[in-house]
Amino acid sequence: MSPPGKRGAAAEAGGRLRIVGGEWRRRVLRFPDAESLRPTPDRVRETLFNWLGQELSGLSCLDLFAGSGALGLEAASRGADRVVLVERAPGVAEALAANVRLLGAGGRVELVRQDALKFALSTPLAFDVIFLDPPYRQGWIEKLCPLLPRLANPDAVVYAEAESPLDGIGDWRTVRRGQAGQVFYHLMRRESPQDA
Repeated sequence: MSPPGKRGAAAEAGGRLRIVGGEWRRRVLRFPDAESLRPTPDRVRETLFNWLGQELSGLSCLDLFAGSGALGLEAASRGADRVVLVERAPGVAEALAANVRLLGAGGRVELVRQDALKFALSTPLAFDVIFLDPPYRQGWIEKLCPLLPRLANPDAVVYAEAESPLDGIGDWRTVRRGQAGQVFYHLMRRESPQDA
């Protein structure tokens, strides 16, 4: 967190997030100012959901480092049957819970207040789309690599943001990539045995 007295009025107000498409298109949500909280920009989300397809009906999605909820709530807005948001920071999780209530999304969106690794090690659930936007320079991608197979359905796709380009994560290889400022974003599909 920022040192006391350095946050200023803008930080106290927190941030705002606009849902880009789907049922809640143009809805603006608020989230608190928090260290390393950097919502995926609108144009990156537009690109991602062009890659995934605009309609996510029938899919289950995991937003493992939910933060502002930009990715998971966007997926729910676009019809995903189930979205699990995992967030450990208490203030950020409270804001997420308030936004889920505001959208009336409780039937499709579940908030889990837990560390990402603990969730990945303990959940019995598997997902069709996994969003990974972890804090940078903390080794999260490497820590999660061996756990991805237990979180993923057979044809699951992984979306990852990182501070540098990624060729893949474990069995998942990057099939689409882009860059926005200093953020590298990637869509990955599981490599089939004949591709190896």
